[in-house]
Amino acid sequence: MQNSSIKVKRNILSFIAILLVSLCSAQWTMAASEKEILGNLSAVRPDLKFEFVGESVLPGFYAVQVEGGPLLYVSADGGHFFDGNLYQITRKQFVDVRELALNDTRRDVFATRGTDDMIVFKPAGQTKAIINVFTDVDCGYCRKLHNEVPQLNAMGIEVRYLAFPRAGLNSDSYDKIATAWCSDTPNETLTAIKNGKRTSTSVCEDNPVADHYSLGGSLGVTGTPAIILMDGTLIPGYKPAAELAEFLGVSAIN
Repeated sequence: MQNSSIKVKRNILSFIAILLVSLCSAQWTMAASEKEILGNLSAVRPDLKFEFVGESVLPGFYAVQVEGGPLLYVSADGGHFFDGNLYQITRKQFVDVRELALNDTRRDVFATRGTDDMIVFKPAGQTKAIINVFTDVDCGYCRKLHNEVPQLNAMGIEVRYLAFPRAGLNSDSYDKIATAWCSDTPNETLTAIKNGKRTSTSVCEDNPVADHYSLGGSLGVTGTPAIILMDGTLIPGYKPAAELAEFLGVSAIN
């Protein structure tokens, strides 16, 4: 009976030892794969910055984010990759895997992010819903959405603007939108610029436009207006105020 108990204990210890070796081996392989993947990519395109995201939902592939570019799915040996959208097949629909992950990221970002560096248009009364809008002053649909901000405010929807000059940080669009953020009256200046009124550009050194632009890129923003809800949902492009209110569950009749 005692010998049997000793044998069981030895078997358990052997199993634990094998398990620990397997885990260490798996961790070493993962680290080696990361180093090899980034090394191979950087050797071919040293001008690009690659960030190792981790294992993808696709077995045998890892996700690598190109800064300011697409998400790559790279084989574990670093020898092959493909880019583009990866979809999960469910019973009812095709689900964009990256968009699903970005929803969580966007939700977490705006749940903790302050509004000190945003231009905010608040309702006069109770705030019933919030939209975070990456905007550009030279975008026609951004102007169209901005013209409906009073209507959105009247329905209790708060509009929080972040800057996203589509032409980039070395452009007239950047200078114009940065002028709004540098103004002593940012709300009025932004409205004036969006309405096409001539305003002398005044770009201050500590403006947040570059940070907003980088944040937008990391959250999947590729164009404007890009509306992000507090639950992380991204609505690309213009939507009429009434349609936004319906989507947010806010009554269009005040």
